[in-house]
Amino acid sequence: MNPVFHFHQGSVPLLISMPHAGTNIPPEVSAQLQPVAFEKADTDWHLPLLYNMVQALGASVIHAEYSRYVIDLNRSPDDSNLYPGQDTTGLCPVDTFDKQALYPAGQTPDTAEVQRRIARYWQPYHQQLQQELARLRAQHGIAILWDAHSIASQVPRFFEGKLPDLNFGTADQRSCHIGLQDALADCLNQSTSAQAYSHVFNGRFKGGYITRQYGRPDDHIHAVQLEMSQCIYMDEHAPFAYRPDLAAQIQPTLKQLLTTCVDWAAQQAGAGV
Repeated sequence: MNPVFHFHQGSVPLLISMPHAGTNIPPEVSAQLQPVAFEKADTDWHLPLLYNMVQALGASVIHAEYSRYVIDLNRSPDDSNLYPGQDTTGLCPVDTFDKQALYPAGQTPDTAEVQRRIARYWQPYHQQLQQELARLRAQHGIAILWDAHSIASQVPRFFEGKLPDLNFGTADQRSCHIGLQDALADCLNQSTSAQAYSHVFNGRFKGGYITRQYGRPDDHIHAVQLEMSQCIYMDEHAPFAYRPDLAAQIQPTLKQLLTTCVDWAAQQAGAGV
């Protein structure tokens, strides 16, 4: 059995989480799925490769081994809707972003199967998140969680038109101190490399379960989600190839943003907050 997640412990108060980067589907789940599932179109493709600078920055990193079609690590275990009144996929998705059925009619996971997947895949990932955030806060007095995501630039099911390139979510400033959001905005506005990319804070994507659950500014744990349009670093159609030429253009901006998080955390820790 493959590990549920891959984890590297860093030395600075920054944890990068990639809950939708996994592509593996275990045999007991793959036997239940329709053929369309094995295209894995809704994966946050290639994020560990795109974020190849994070260990050099000293950040901790966790990324999922298994596909979001097995279980969505960025959903509440009670499967509550992150965006009430809007369409979204659930804890154990039953269809793709294009509304293609993942299971034969009448064969979606029952309650027992959902609970089995929570115990086997969901809980270990979140236990590691909690443990590492607690360690970072205890060691540094502060922790920043960067929840890394990507999505096709056009998904009519969820939003009209084309997404901005960089979509930041801070749960409308509830998951992090406004000072961190402002520092990231300043980084984007002042960076030469960032000028080529459009961005928005708390637009269509305000942060998923992980951002909202673990971002507790009053406890000195700050969470930011970045949902990137995949067109800026990869081909958006199967076989979803990584584009090193495009990636090399956005990676300096990613590095500047993550460095901004580390620097801001150091300033806060130095001020005794």
